[in-house]
Amino acid sequence: MAAARGTIMARKDTDDIDVGLATLPPTSRQTWSAIAVTAILLAGVAAVVPFADTPLVRIDPFIPMVDATMFVTDLITSILLFSQFSIYHSRALLALASGYLFTALMIVPHALTFPGAFSPTGLLGAGLQTTAWLYWFWHLAFPLVLLAYGWLKDEKRAEYIVERSTLLAVGLSAMLVLALVCGLTWLATAGDKYLPRLLVDRTHTTSLNTSLGAPVVLICATAIAVLWTGRRSVLDQWLMVVAVAAILEIVLTVMLVTARFSLGFYVSRGAALITSTVVLVVLLAETARLYARLAHSNIMLRRAQNDKLMNLEAMAASIAHEVRQPLGALAMNGATALLYLDRTPPNVEEVRSSLNDILSDGQRASQIFDNLLHLFGKSDARRELINVNEVAVEALRVLHEQLDAHVVLTRTELTSEMLQVMGHRGQLIEVIINLVQNAIEAMDAVEKDRRVLQLRTECRADAIIVAVEDSGPGIDPEKSDNIFDAFVTTKSNGTGLGLAICRMIVERHEGKLSVSPAQPHGCIFQIVLPRMNLPH
Repeated sequence: MAAARGTIMARKDTDDIDVGLATLPPTSRQTWSAIAVTAILLAGVAAVVPFADTPLVRIDPFIPMVDATMFVTDLITSILLFSQFSIYHSRALLALASGYLFTALMIVPHALTFPGAFSPTGLLGAGLQTTAWLYWFWHLAFPLVLLAYGWLKDEKRAEYIVERSTLLAVGLSAMLVLALVCGLTWLATAGDKYLPRLLVDRTHTTSLNTSLGAPVVLICATAIAVLWTGRRSVLDQWLMVVAVAAILEIVLTVMLVTARFSLGFYVSRGAALITSTVVLVVLLAETARLYARLAHSNIMLRRAQNDKLMNLEAMAASIAHEVRQPLGALAMNGATALLYLDRTPPNVEEVRSSLNDILSDGQRASQIFDNLLHLFGKSDARRELINVNEVAVEALRVLHEQLDAHVVLTRTELTSEMLQVMGHRGQLIEVIINLVQNAIEAMDAVEKDRRVLQLRTECRADAIIVAVEDSGPGIDPEKSDNIFDAFVTTKSNGTGLGLAICRMIVERHEGKLSVSPAQPHGCIFQIVLPRMNLPH
């Protein structure tokens, strides 16, 4: 516990999530891209091979320009790989990041000591062999790093990682690489007289220089084989391309030419640039792609959160919408009971009637909550055979006081046939109550002597029709198409959920809810439900 004090613990389970360049498997498009780049490299080298040893004009600024470019790209690549290591805590990534840092730092003394780049004999007290040995230190170490990465990439990662140890590993690796580069630079400069001869003069090489290319090519080939085996990632695939480019560079620089500033020498610098930039380009491209995925996921997450909030808002609004009427009836019946109690003598029968209405309204409020739970819940509501005529009469009985208060003339045309449907009684009552309440509110806009509500039921061969018709101003035809959508309302203080819930309930009963204009004015809401034919 003491060792973990002041640190941040992070749990890693890389088997569950593969989103990084070092763990994400390549797509077919990425594979074909890698094959295409390799094919272009091979074709380019094949075209140069017959003329590789052709001498060209010496361009002294060429090496500093190429080395400066490679230094920047290798340094950025190492930084990005160190950041990948800080996420995935893979020793393979740590080794690869250290390798790219090593090549970036080795480029500096290589450019400074190159004859003719900054001085005729090179800086840092360089001798004739210094630049050549720095080149081989550089090009021998990097294939070894690729090989080490290939061996370490499939090792099991620690389940718990301390962030402080990750930063310590990166810092120690960087210091070791810097120390190694300084040591090799000192060896190549101070030990120039004691190292084997690789150059005859500032331009031409010895046979030893040529023979050193074979082990480097062998190590690169081994690294390709190791990277090929096991579970390959996007990074593994492009590192194989890097290894191929490194082989081609050695072939052009060492095995096919015997002098600097030949055609093969210049072309090999291009292969070196590819070795340096391929992983950087892929890292940046994949990072941008993963960032785009992350941004998309974040947008989808926010959308899901907003949907949940809207669902909560819809549920709260629907509860308020449904419960408002029975609560209002409770308050009105309570006030009525008090008025009858205040009379002298108290009208006990009317008080009893009001109290019975209060009990009925309380039971209906409780039933509304049950209906909403069945409606928004995952489990199916308990279904039973229901007489539609009885449901229609019950809805009117619940609203009789509201109909009287708004001076609405009610006409019922109920068919004498047995209208049986399979469904949830309470939900169907709420649908008719909602439609009747909407009709009552719509007719408030017309004169009292014109307020007529018609409730009809009829039977067809395989369906039962329930129609609620009012004599109000009607619905704008432009709004009739989306009037059943959630949060769409024609009322100034409406929630826009009543008709949406009604449609949901009717559709849950395998029916259909529609609206059409009435003549000469008003509108007709029609419920069509499948009929249950009882056996004779």
